[in-house]
Amino acid sequence: MHDLTSRPRRLRTTSAIRDLVAEARLDRRMFVQPHFVVPGAGISEPIEAMPGIEHQSVDRLVETVAADLELGIRAVLLFGIPEEEAKASDGRAAYSGDAVVPAAISALKGRFGEGLAVMTDVCLCAYTDHGHCGLVRNGRIDNDATLPHLARMALAHARAGADVVAPSDMMDGRIGAIREALDDDGFAETAIMSYSVKYASAYYGPFREAAHSAPAQGDRRSYQMDARNRREAVLEAGLDVDEGADILMVKPALAYLDVVADIRESFPQPLAVYNVSGEFSMVKAAAARGWVDERALVLENWHAFRRAGADIIITYHARQAFAEDWL
Repeated sequence: MHDLTSRPRRLRTTSAIRDLVAEARLDRRMFVQPHFVVPGAGISEPIEAMPGIEHQSVDRLVETVAADLELGIRAVLLFGIPEEEAKASDGRAAYSGDAVVPAAISALKGRFGEGLAVMTDVCLCAYTDHGHCGLVRNGRIDNDATLPHLARMALAHARAGADVVAPSDMMDGRIGAIREALDDDGFAETAIMSYSVKYASAYYGPFREAAHSAPAQGDRRSYQMDARNRREAVLEAGLDVDEGADILMVKPALAYLDVVADIRESFPQPLAVYNVSGEFSMVKAAAARGWVDERALVLENWHAFRRAGADIIITYHARQAFAEDWL
């Protein structure tokens, strides 16, 4: 007969025991709800590919965030969607005087102050007429020419009151350029959350509809990371740390848990994961057909992120989870 002195199942017998010894625990304070902000007033337009998520004007955004705060969601990530006619080859609408994200930041910080952490996406893709994240010269992305534009965008957000700016463009050197611009303008305390490890991923499909940012020609594989690469992620994150990144991020999350674990092991900085649109919409589509238990599947994914080492989870599911008391 086998020696069964050690029985791991003893600590699985009841829900209370399982909760007591759980290794990966979710904290309501670790979640960030993304928002898509558009010009105008009184606008709340559903995004078909992302059930429950909307394009909202600043006034409606403030109402939504107020309700989310009552649920306990204390951090937001803002994406701006300009008018089509405002788009240009250099993405200048991203930092123009009437840019929608600075207006949203000002409104949110004016209403909620330090009770809300406002993070902002810094990238030109939604603001360029070609849909790429950098300036295009002779058919190629001009990395270095893009950096001053990203710095101006981040600075516009900081001046409006953003707590954290989050560059997602994947241009080399952009963290250093943004850090220098912020420091020189008196915003040394504005934090940078870098999309340090951002893969060229098929999981971004629904986001393209939400942000109106699909490239008109080509793709983003020349600057976003190759999905086949793992070691390169540590290199990318290390460069961002050296340039002044305060928070690191891996995007997407679900298919890259090995990378999340690598970054957690290699760096002490807080680590965020982005539970991206494709991950969200696939769960929604399967749940709508009764194929999966939405709550159980989302929580399983989130625990996987936490188990791999994530400190911050950016997810479109946050509002529903808080409202329905999934945690």
